Amino acid sequence: MLLACCLQLAVFAQNPGAVAPLVLNSGFETDADNDGWPDHWAGVKAGGSWEEENGNHFLRLKSPEPGSTTMLYQEIGIPEGTGAIRMTWKQRVTGLVKGKNSWFDARIMMEFMDGAREKVSPSPPTPNTGKDTSGWVEKELAFLVPEKARILKFMPSLLQVEAGTFDLDDLLLQPTDPLPLVQAKDQEKQDILAKKHASAQKLLDGQGSLMPGWNHEGRWAKKKGILEEGGNHFLRLHVTEPGKMAMDYRLVELPAGAKALELKWKQRITGLKKGEKPWYDARIMMEWKDAWGAKMKTQPPAPYSGKDTDGWVEKSTRFLVPEEAATLVFMPTLFNVRAGTFDLDDFVLRAIAPEELLLAKADRERRLKERHVPDETPVYANWPQMLHTQGNLILDISGKEVWLQGVNAGGLETLPDAAQVTKSVVVAIDEWRANCIRLPIVETLWWGESAYQEDGGQGYRQGIRKIVTLAANRGAYVIIDLHRYRAPKAEHVRFWKEVAKEYNGHPAVLFDILNEPHGINWETWQKGGKVGDGDKAFDSPGMQGLVDAVRSTGAKNIIVAGGTFYCANLGGVLEGYALDDKGGNGIIYSWHNYHWHKGWEEKLKVLEKYPVLLGEVGADVQKMSFIPAENQEDPATWVPDMLGFIQKHKFHWTGWCFHTSANPRMLQDWDYTPTPFWGQPAKDALAGKIFPLGKVR
Repeated sequence: MLLACCLQLAVFAQNPGAVAPLVLNSGFETDADNDGWPDHWAGVKAGGSWEEENGNHFLRLKSPEPGSTTMLYQEIGIPEGTGAIRMTWKQRVTGLVKGKNSWFDARIMMEFMDGAREKVSPSPPTPNTGKDTSGWVEKELAFLVPEKARILKFMPSLLQVEAGTFDLDDLLLQPTDPLPLVQAKDQEKQDILAKKHASAQKLLDGQGSLMPGWNHEGRWAKKKGILEEGGNHFLRLHVTEPGKMAMDYRLVELPAGAKALELKWKQRITGLKKGEKPWYDARIMMEWKDAWGAKMKTQPPAPYSGKDTDGWVEKSTRFLVPEEAATLVFMPTLFNVRAGTFDLDDFVLRAIAPEELLLAKADRERRLKERHVPDETPVYANWPQMLHTQGNLILDISGKEVWLQGVNAGGLETLPDAAQVTKSVVVAIDEWRANCIRLPIVETLWWGESAYQEDGGQGYRQGIRKIVTLAANRGAYVIIDLHRYRAPKAEHVRFWKEVAKEYNGHPAVLFDILNEPHGINWETWQKGGKVGDGDKAFDSPGMQGLVDAVRSTGAKNIIVAGGTFYCANLGGVLEGYALDDKGGNGIIYSWHNYHWHKGWEEKLKVLEKYPVLLGEVGADVQKMSFIPAENQEDPATWVPDMLGFIQKHKFHWTGWCFHTSANPRMLQDWDYTPTPFWGQPAKDALAGKIFPLGKVR
């Protein structure tokens, strides 16, 4: 009974050039254990049998009933270093009646898995037939093995056929030389690419665009979804049912040598209501596909909009083309929106010179690399001393007066990615000589409630810890700012209990309990109460409630409390509405001042009794849309006087904003070039330059 297998092994043992099969007993001849099934081969649950015919044994798969699947399932180990597999076999198909779908037939399905049993792509081809054979036929197939593949799932099947018999014999799988397959695959790819490139070049030469007819005129005007308005035809995507998606799907072949493309089009968006996620909007999604039609890893950026347009608007975008790209999949989409209409017209896609885009890409990659800041372990010897207030002064443990001067490192109040903010903190301290960083954050990101977070806020909180350690290691302080407005809410009590518990006693950390209270009187500011009307009304615990939340944890860290009217008004602090510190290290009152605010000297009254922090201060040449332009002073006159006023009275201050786009901006770019109108004077002040005070406002 063992003779056939022994002879097969002996052949490979005696012939060093021969390649051992991946599964023995390829002819299905031996059954050493007398279990009625050929050795080394897996059984079949239903519809399988081991047959003999004229002294020859073979496997039979037979459909037991219409629509059922008969399968031999076997996992075959792949020796390390195997680059390709050659499979030869004989098959006989009789009485085959295919199933409901075209692929419900007789086939040999295969998939690769790695050592952890995860699927590895690409899978081998699937040899199949949908009709009977004329007796036994010999078949052969060779396929490449992905580098990580360690297991071959081998599944000869009658897949959901109505009826039929699938006989298999002499099934031999052996490792083989991958080079001829690689060469053949490369040649086939080049042939496919050449055909696609030639077709695309013909369009480009003749029409000046890779999207001829995408102005939706002529024969395109008759296609589904094309509307007419004033003699002009255009594509319309429309959604009325929330969460649904409307998409147009088209393929664009690319010319040879195209390294960059420019897309121009017109669009009109009306009645758009975004979906649950920030990216559920109107967008043009695109994908690259290679010569085989496989999706590539890198994709073009998707132009998008989350709001209506004022009629038709012209749009354009440019992007680089990956080397292996053969086709661009073009998918204008209303992506999971609640409602909206997305009209599109006059698409033009053409090849352009790539140099400018390549330079921009290199610059982005450089900045991404440069913004990385390694983690640091705490260097306690460098940490600053714990602070407390005494009258209107801030003192450290040794009794030395501390003057807090620095910047707002913005970014974490809007997105959870801390990388750029972390870099900003280091630059502000090391290069701009700040000794204090105000760090705006929000409770929703702290708890991981953003659509961009999937870790419950763990990464966000860790980013804040890293920033605090980096600042402390450099002897600087961090003011954690809850960057919310109007009035404290119940969830802010929970937030501050968690933050205070984490940073209880940390010598470098102060707590700014609410960014900019407004729209409330001083009574509500202090003690809380009902805020707002209708569905948006809520019960506020007041600023005292947030102080109590912090102190309930045992944390004595200094608290920063902003006044009313967006922190522009501190008058109530001296009128009986000062906060009870509950035995902590003191309270600093926060004032925000920009280039349209007046009443500077009024803050001196509070400064006589309490420390005052200019938590946000700055000016921009770009006019703010929410303030009349005539009320916004030129930074050239305002900034020197403001810095002179700060220095004369030693207000603690953190400039807004150490960012490239949060106005008033202190930075021109992420190389940390200061803006000349605000960033440079602030940097000079942090370095010790004295600014004369011309006049107050």
